[in-house]
Amino acid sequence: MGRVSGELLVSELGTVEYREALALQERLRDARARDELGDVLLLLEHPPVYTRGRRSGPGELPMGESWYLSQGIDIVDTDRGGKITYHGPGQLVGYPIMRVDDVVAFVRAMERAIVAALADEGIAARARPDEGPDFTGVWTEDRKIASIGVHLARGVTTHGFAVNVENDLQPFEWIVPCGLEGVRMTSVIKERHDPAPGAMSSFRDAMTRRFVQEFGRTARQARLQDLGPARVPSG
Repeated sequence: MGRVSGELLVSELGTVEYREALALQERLRDARARDELGDVLLLLEHPPVYTRGRRSGPGELPMGESWYLSQGIDIVDTDRGGKITYHGPGQLVGYPIMRVDDVVAFVRAMERAIVAALADEGIAARARPDEGPDFTGVWTEDRKIASIGVHLARGVTTHGFAVNVENDLQPFEWIVPCGLEGVRMTSVIKERHDPAPGAMSSFRDAMTRRFVQEFGRTARQARLQDLGPARVPSG
């Protein structure tokens, strides 16, 4: 996709419940579609939740929904692309609310930004664009470290990317992540063999820098209350 100059508002939200974050995205998308707001990147973490995309099918939750709920993991169906994935504390989630005219190019640009941010952290990673939609995201060798799924409505994106930084990877073992049997998930701290604190802060900075660079923007930090229709999520 072509580069668009100008500011990108970046709002770091901390931990936000998934449904509240979804409602926030929808409000921001509507404002962006009316040109009441510029492009925005939300950076946050979620409490434990499995989310199913438009291409999800039977068998992705092999132990049955009630079992996962008993483990304290919520389950939410979404309108994003892709199949099932997991979000949890220690995973960096990015929701770009941006005007886009080419979704495939937008996804490829996000993959490049994630690859560059991981390189800044000493991790060699790659995208696999020629292997089909199930392989969308970012991989280090044969291990998946980042997932991507987006939705486009009225020319504006919602949903986005999730990068495993210092999160528990066990919940991925209980599902068929991204619909890929036998896929192995990994994280920044696992690849670096370094569980030292501060991994999230360092990677969030790298991800912000590389994202705005990839899209030819400059970042401006924005509080949630600066985003007009947004309201601070509760909880």
